[in-house]
Amino acid sequence: MNGKKNGGNSTLLLVKKESNEEAGLLGGATMSYESANENLKELDRLRKEQELIIAKINKIHQRLSQFTPEVPEKLDALLPKLRALYVKAKELAENEENVSNAFMSQLDALLQPGPSLPHRKKLVSEQKRKRIKADADPARLTSSSVTLRAPPEHLNVLIGDQVAARVTSDNADKDEWIVVKVTRFDREANKYEVIDEEPGDDEENGPRKYKLPLSCVIPFPKRTDSSTATEFPTGSQVLAVYPGTTALYKAAVVGSHRKRKSDDYLLEFDDDEEDGVDGLPKRPVPFFHVVQLPEGHRQ
Repeated sequence: MNGKKNGGNSTLLLVKKESNEEAGLLGGATMSYESANENLKELDRLRKEQELIIAKINKIHQRLSQFTPEVPEKLDALLPKLRALYVKAKELAENEENVSNAFMSQLDALLQPGPSLPHRKKLVSEQKRKRIKADADPARLTSSSVTLRAPPEHLNVLIGDQVAARVTSDNADKDEWIVVKVTRFDREANKYEVIDEEPGDDEENGPRKYKLPLSCVIPFPKRTDSSTATEFPTGSQVLAVYPGTTALYKAAVVGSHRKRKSDDYLLEFDDDEEDGVDGLPKRPVPFFHVVQLPEGHRQ
């Protein structure tokens, strides 16, 4: 009798101990999931704040591009603001790196073999929703590491965006610029991976792919936002998509789209001709297909 009773007490004590251990495990896991979720929220907040800072930086860069050295007082007013924004951007990038490292450590701990818990499903579901949302929008190429290395005009380039790309080598006799689509950004090499969606008739193997440094890529203005476009006054030399093609050539502005209250610039392309037209024909080109002429352009 005594032996059986003592055995029963031992069983009860063992069950109670296991229950306490399981409760501790569940409690610790719950805290880990909650901490991971808090870091996810913080990463979202940091990303949104960085986007606001980037927009302000781009706005100041656009204003600076329109100033001339003859108005130093305007430059003196903007440059301190620009520096403060870059300091804030650097601070946000460092915070993002710290939170990301903490979050990855939490993920490593949560992904270790262990009991299947409802909280694991909750976290996975939340991550899946975030991933679906990210896939629904074009993926942003910039991150804390890329932001500080890329020129301001490259900060808002998205995967899937069309950009102007020089696909000839540095020692080529002439520069060949074409419209390509961004498919990836190699952060380690600091290069774009792009694809020519409309190759020439001699391309038998389908669309050509290129891996290009930032110096060979010029982002186009956003077609849905004319405020992202640089204002080129009459007489400016630009690089523009020739109508009906995906090739870019040097051209002169003979009519600004804003002065004409139109979405098109009126351009004269070098060496252009048209039957029945004396001199260079004037051709309308959408503002989102007109960019600054690269320094040292060869055509």
